[in-house]
Amino acid sequence: MAISKSKFKNILFFIVIGLLIIPQTRKPIQVFLQKGIALFGPSLESSDDLKKITDYNWLLKDENQETYNFQSAKGKVILVNFWATWCPPCIAEMPSMQKLYNDYKDKVEFLFVTSDDFTEINTFLNDNNYTFKVYQPATQYPEYFDVTTIPRTFLINQSGQIIIDESRSANWNSDKVRMTIDNLLKASGNE
Repeated sequence: MAISKSKFKNILFFIVIGLLIIPQTRKPIQVFLQKGIALFGPSLESSDDLKKITDYNWLLKDENQETYNFQSAKGKVILVNFWATWCPPCIAEMPSMQKLYNDYKDKVEFLFVTSDDFTEINTFLNDNNYTFKVYQPATQYPEYFDVTTIPRTFLINQSGQIIIDESRSANWNSDKVRMTIDNLLKASGNE
C-alpha cells in the first residue's frame, strides 16, 4: 500500500507541528532553525543615517554584584548584546559571539546584558563553555538601549556612533563584522 504524496506531506506536517508543541523538542528545533538564519552576518547601518549614543549614564552589575559603569566604555569600540538563556535566536548566535569575543576581548568592550537570574546564566555559560562576562542592568537603560526584542546587538564606534544595530540572530564572527571592527580599531590606532 503506497502512501500518496499529499498524504505523506500531511503526515509530515502533523509530525513537525507535534514536535513544535512538545516543550522538550520545541526549543532545540527553534535553535536549529535560528542557526540557519544566523549563518548571515549583521547589516551595517547606512553611513548617512548613523545614530549616536550621547547618554552613557548606565550602571550594570555582574554576578558578584560589582558595578560596571558604562561611562568607562566611552571612547572605545563597544559591542552590547541583549539576550536571554531561554531565547532560541540568542542561543543560536552565541557560538559566533564567543569566537568574536575570543579574538577581540582585549580590544573591544563586550557587554552581554540580560535580566535572567545568575543561576540560570552560569548554568548556560558552563554548559556551553562560554567565557564572556554577563551583566544585569543596575539602573535604567539609556533611551536608545530600551529594547523590546531580543537578541538585539549594537556595535558602537569610539565616537558613539552605532555602526550595527541588529535585532535578529546573526553570525557575529563573519568576515564583514571582523573587517568592520578591524577598521574601527585602525582608525583609533588600537589594532
